[in-house]
Amino acid sequence: MHHEEPSSPALQRPRYGSIVDDERLSAEEMDERRRQNIAYEYLCHLEEAKRWIEICLNEELPPTTELEEGLRNGVYLAKLAKFFAPKLVSDKKIYDVEQTRYKRSGLHFRHTDNTVQWLRAMESIGLPKIFYPETTDVYDRKNIPRMIYCIHALSLYLFKLGIAPQIQDLLGKVDFTEEEISNMRKELEKYGIQMPSFSKIGGILASELSVDEAALHAAVIAINEAIEKGVADQTIITLKNPNAMLVNVEEDLAHAYQKELSEAKQRKEENARLKNGSILEEERDVYEELLTQAEIQGNINKVNKLIAVDHINTAIRNCDPNKTIAALMKPEAQMPQVYPSAAPVYQTELFNLQQQNAVNYLAHDELSIAVEMLSAVVLLNQSLESKNVAATKTHLSNPSIGFNNLEDTNLQRYADTLMTIKSEASSQGQEYLSWNDIQNCIDMVNAQIQEENDRIVAVGLINEAIDHGDPTKTLEALLLPTVKLQNVRAANASHYQDVLRNAKTLKCQESQDDSSLLWLDEIQKGIDDANRNLEDASKLAIGTTMINQCLENGDSAQIVAILQSPNFNLRAVPECAETYYNSLLDAKSLKAKDPDEGPWIKSSVQGMYDYYFNVETGEGTCVAPEGIVPKTSWLTGEEIQNIVGQITSDYNREQLWFANEDLIIQLQAQARGFLVRQKYKERKVYLQSQEPSVIKIQASWKGYKQRKTYSERLEMLQKNVASVIKIQSWVKMWLARRAYRKRLQYFKDHNEEIVKIQAFIKANKAREDYKTLTGSENPPLNVLRKFAYLMDQSDLDFQEELEVTRLREEVVTNIRSSQQLEKDLNLMDIKIGLLVKNRITLQDVVSHSKKLNKKTKNRAEEMVTGEKQGIKGLSKERRKKLEAYQHLFYLLQTNPTYLAKLIFQMPQNKSTKFMDTVIFTLYNYASNQREEYLLLKLFKTALEEEINSKVDQIQDIVTGNPTVIKMVVSFNRSARGQNTLRHLLAPVVKEIMDDKSLAISTSPVEVYKAWVNQLEMQTGEASKLPYDVTTEQALMHPEVANRLESSIQSLRAVTDKVLASIFSSLNLMPYGMRYIAKVLKNSLHEKFPDATEDELLKIVGNLLYYRYMNPAIVAPDGFDIIDMTAGGQIHSDQRRNLGCVAKVLQHAASNNLFEGENAHLSSMNSYLSQTYEKFRNFFQAACIVPEPEEKFNIDEYSDMVTLSKPVIYISIEEIINTHSLLLEHQDAIAPDPNDILNELLMGLGEVPDVETFLGEGAVDPNDPNKENTLSQLVKTEISLSLTRKYDLREGEEQDIKGLMMKTKRLIVDVIRAQPGETLAKILETPASEHQEAEHLKIVEKRVILDSKTPEKMKHSRSILEEGQLPLEQKKRKIQRNLRTLEQAGLVSSENKYQEIINEIAKDIRNQRRYRQHRKAELVKLQQTLNALNSKKAFYEDQINYYNTYIKTCLDNLTRKNSRRSIKISGKEEEKGNKLKNISLKYTAARLHEKGVILGIDELQPNQFKNVMFEITPGEEVGDFDIKAKFLGVEMEKVQLHFQDLLQMQYEGVSVMKMFDKAKVNVNLLIFLLNKKFYGK
Repeated sequence: MHHEEPSSPALQRPRYGSIVDDERLSAEEMDERRRQNIAYEYLCHLEEAKRWIEICLNEELPPTTELEEGLRNGVYLAKLAKFFAPKLVSDKKIYDVEQTRYKRSGLHFRHTDNTVQWLRAMESIGLPKIFYPETTDVYDRKNIPRMIYCIHALSLYLFKLGIAPQIQDLLGKVDFTEEEISNMRKELEKYGIQMPSFSKIGGILASELSVDEAALHAAVIAINEAIEKGVADQTIITLKNPNAMLVNVEEDLAHAYQKELSEAKQRKEENARLKNGSILEEERDVYEELLTQAEIQGNINKVNKLIAVDHINTAIRNCDPNKTIAALMKPEAQMPQVYPSAAPVYQTELFNLQQQNAVNYLAHDELSIAVEMLSAVVLLNQSLESKNVAATKTHLSNPSIGFNNLEDTNLQRYADTLMTIKSEASSQGQEYLSWNDIQNCIDMVNAQIQEENDRIVAVGLINEAIDHGDPTKTLEALLLPTVKLQNVRAANASHYQDVLRNAKTLKCQESQDDSSLLWLDEIQKGIDDANRNLEDASKLAIGTTMINQCLENGDSAQIVAILQSPNFNLRAVPECAETYYNSLLDAKSLKAKDPDEGPWIKSSVQGMYDYYFNVETGEGTCVAPEGIVPKTSWLTGEEIQNIVGQITSDYNREQLWFANEDLIIQLQAQARGFLVRQKYKERKVYLQSQEPSVIKIQASWKGYKQRKTYSERLEMLQKNVASVIKIQSWVKMWLARRAYRKRLQYFKDHNEEIVKIQAFIKANKAREDYKTLTGSENPPLNVLRKFAYLMDQSDLDFQEELEVTRLREEVVTNIRSSQQLEKDLNLMDIKIGLLVKNRITLQDVVSHSKKLNKKTKNRAEEMVTGEKQGIKGLSKERRKKLEAYQHLFYLLQTNPTYLAKLIFQMPQNKSTKFMDTVIFTLYNYASNQREEYLLLKLFKTALEEEINSKVDQIQDIVTGNPTVIKMVVSFNRSARGQNTLRHLLAPVVKEIMDDKSLAISTSPVEVYKAWVNQLEMQTGEASKLPYDVTTEQALMHPEVANRLESSIQSLRAVTDKVLASIFSSLNLMPYGMRYIAKVLKNSLHEKFPDATEDELLKIVGNLLYYRYMNPAIVAPDGFDIIDMTAGGQIHSDQRRNLGCVAKVLQHAASNNLFEGENAHLSSMNSYLSQTYEKFRNFFQAACIVPEPEEKFNIDEYSDMVTLSKPVIYISIEEIINTHSLLLEHQDAIAPDPNDILNELLMGLGEVPDVETFLGEGAVDPNDPNKENTLSQLVKTEISLSLTRKYDLREGEEQDIKGLMMKTKRLIVDVIRAQPGETLAKILETPASEHQEAEHLKIVEKRVILDSKTPEKMKHSRSILEEGQLPLEQKKRKIQRNLRTLEQAGLVSSENKYQEIINEIAKDIRNQRRYRQHRKAELVKLQQTLNALNSKKAFYEDQINYYNTYIKTCLDNLTRKNSRRSIKISGKEEEKGNKLKNISLKYTAARLHEKGVILGIDELQPNQFKNVMFEITPGEEVGDFDIKAKFLGVEMEKVQLHFQDLLQMQYEGVSVMKMFDKAKVNVNLLIFLLNKKFYGK
């Protein structure tokens, strides 16, 4: 075990000396000595760290030799972090803070959290990371010395900050045993650890924290020299040197600084002399004897602290609360937190404490403890003032407040009592309760609780005494002073015992618990009841004695007075005095007298207890006297009371009858009436019981009278039969005529109403029939027959279909044209931007402009050219080729699996181009519902394929750039989805842009610079503030903070507007985007079932907001959200405002709070969390959409019902590319040899060239520009009418689906001409001539209509021929087809072929819906076309603007005769020719010096001199030929396009590879070419 050696005037040496000692040692011994010294020094450093941590934590650490193991769990390190960074680390964040888990089962992986907390805390206070150990260095004990090294650096840094004391230097002052040093040496050798240089910590810390290391080093040395000289004035000058980076240096304290620093330097020099013996010369550090910057700062802080303590004591003596508070709040004082509002409290208490001190002076420790305690008292008063019980409990338990006798179990009682006392004190004008007041209250509460506990003990003793049954012990227990019972009388002890015993017995019975005890109030009640019983018994005995004595003395006059006395308390009536006397005398005479009876009378108390009374002495007792014979000749008290009570009651009753004689008479009358009513009710009940007999008697009598009257009337009518008949006939005729005329007139008056009713009935019937058709599961045939006419196509159908086809063709053509034009304009933007930097590219700009103008003129002619030649020709071979491609593209369009696989077989750059051109073309940019349905099916299939094959983690969707997601967003932001984005965002974006007063800036540095610029503009003088500042420095200015807060408020307001627009426009969002979001969410959930709902919704938000909406908010001009004029652009302030809004929305959508670099915006984090919840609900609602089949009402039969065939418009180049890609990846796309795609590709054969498509004569073989012509013609677009292959096979057996379709057409024709109940009856019943004629009219009408039908819309020949068959032949064909279909299981004769009836009803419904969708599509196509025309007009304006700009450039070029490389005149051409003759040669070493060449693969820099590069201008302007020679031998040659270099520079590519070996700096190469060839 180590110990500290006693100090002595001579310097102590370490146990193991230096290797340069006087003694002569061998090399092995010297090495052994050195290793022992290292182990000893390390143990000293461990001891230093241990003592320093113990001082900081005020806690004992394990012994030095066990310290390394004790620190591995990080608990002490985390506590140390809490000491210097309490806001960052708390006890709750320290794992296993009591080390119970560690002591029980050793280290746990969560112990590493403690080490991480320590590292973060050091980072928060700014300790350089060069000192930090790794977590594994501590937890796995890989490098514990590194951790001890860090603790030493931390101690020095905290000392500089004034947070902790300086660590001691114990080298040579502590001793360790031989065994301890050897064990440590073996441990160090075991791990092979390089011992860090502890002596250099000060120098390293100074260099790491300084900006100018040399200046700081010089300043520190100057300070040490000044300290050495001992001149305080000179020392203070060096301390105030800015390069020393010292703070809080006060000139007034120069002498104090000199003294403290001189002593510290002397101590360090002494320690250095001790160390130098064990450290080699080359390992010594300059700061071993000199004070470091951190040590100087620490000593300055120490002096400042002492002076601040002096000022505090002075202020306290002066009794000025404000000055005392100001002195306490100075940072140099290093006091705990002080609350200025309680200044009088601090002043009063500290003054009293100072007066109690012997020297009338409070040291820093005393002040710190007192202030901490007083601050805790102030906080406690505040919680009492606010009635906050929880806070009051917390403050009472605060260790710093230092209350005595505080019990945690009594905290609630303390809080309640203190709040009462606080209220009383406040009402009396006392603002704060002092520490003594609170302590007195705590003591008072403790005393009250103690007293209550004592009373509880006493109550227990009383219950025990009651159970014991001894009245004496019971009396003793009742008289205990702690129980504080009232009115306990020793004479009544026996009665107390009886009463309390009975009370306890009763309580046990009621509670059914034999262990029940009497409580204090129950005991007091028992005592009071017992006292009262005995008093009442004594009074009654006295009264009884007096009555008996009167009876014996014959004194009747006193009887009433005695009875009315308090002894009896009876209501005796004076009128009955004689009666009382006689009755009592009679009763007494009946009592027998015992010859031995004494003077005692016995009475009963409460019917339970006996009471004895001596009539001679007046003595009463509950205990029977010894040898007593009670009086038996006297009346007892109970007997007297009973006799008197009976007499009084009889008298009162008699008087009552006399007083209420009238009421008695009324009562008798009521009784008689009751008896009469009772008899009546009995009679009524009897009659009711005989009701049938009564009714029978009445009926007999009434019947007799009626029969008599009828007989007389009948006899009279029989005598006048002829007259009766005549009268009846006239009356009937008159009534009928009157009713008819009235009814006829009514109809004439309401003719219009009758027509309406009939129409309503008919319409209602038609509606009912249609509901039956659409809603019934099995609609009847007669209903189906009424609506069969809807299957016919009218002229309007054909006209609308042609118009849809024409508009669709025009829309698709315009979309393709607009996209190409947009790409060309974007390229022109880039070229003009590059033109500003490099004038050489003007010719390229002019050339591109000419091509652009030519494209806009010739775009409309391409379709015409493509339709008149080549594959669209009339030859059989070309027709067959055309049909094959139509079959192929129909298959690709309707089966998304092929294209989904093809997309992922190609490289990403090719697949992107393929999607942008071929795929969107194949689906006509979803110009109608069918194609949108099919395109969504492709997106769904491709997305599921991509997720299953390429997504390994759920975050890959966000961090990567998924192909399908990119394709979906690109499509929905194009012409199809652009209007949606415009409607959704345009109003709010325009409002933000139009607000000229809105200037949002969330960068503190930008706000600071704007403020400085404004100050300079206002004052006209240069600001003294620095211009370049960091974020933290900018935020230190209140003006910047205020402006930033104002910007944040404005930002929140405009963000709310954008959010309101987004959330209210859910239904405006394209269905395709919402459906793909739903597919994305479901697919990810299927692949990652453990993913939470929040994780899935964040992915959905990344699609819907970040990828779809966010770019349109940031750059509304780039997505046609707002209208821009040609050449116009968004102002930078407007773009910054929109960017800030987009940034907030992006963080909110992903629930990403502002942290790190954006920490200054952390005030918006709560707003972000609230907004995220709204976004979360929005994303959930967005995913709730129907499936495409339900949305578009499309199924597998849809193409068979539609009138026109699907048509696509595709270029020859796209057909060739698609064909070649399918052949290239055929095995991966269709691995099954029987796949129909393989059959179609085999039929197409090899990929044809361009001339084959265009046909002979399209290109002149002798044309020198044949290649350019072909490159233009390959973009020619042709139209393909897509069809299924089996629909065109003639002469072969048709499949079941085709047979079903034809059978349905025939049945519709038959049931329209011939009615019937069921289809079977119609087919079996021969048609009449009339029905045949009706059928013939239908056929003729169809032939006329078919002759007017365009060729594209005509049905196949077989369908037309079947439609012209006679009615009977159609019926026979239907029967044959039905048998075939029945064999296939599609229909059944048992239910009369109801299945095919249902299919026809479904076709009728679909036909109606198709017409409705077609009308909507016409409107939609017209709107889209108008938008495209507007966009095209905008592009044309842009072209005109660019043409004007280029013309101006050309005019300026001609006028100024500039040195440009454009061939405008002959002179320029000569200059160009001279330029071509220039050739530059450079060695690779020279270009390496210029920075153009960065390196050459497989070649060392010293060989660059053997490589020669030759740069020669090419034939075309801007082209350069570069040759590379090695030792004079030409090795490589490459052609470089200057335009490509400029493009790379524009795209931010700084390094390119030349010859696949040489790395070239693009910017410096451009500079070299400009300088050497263009004089720039």
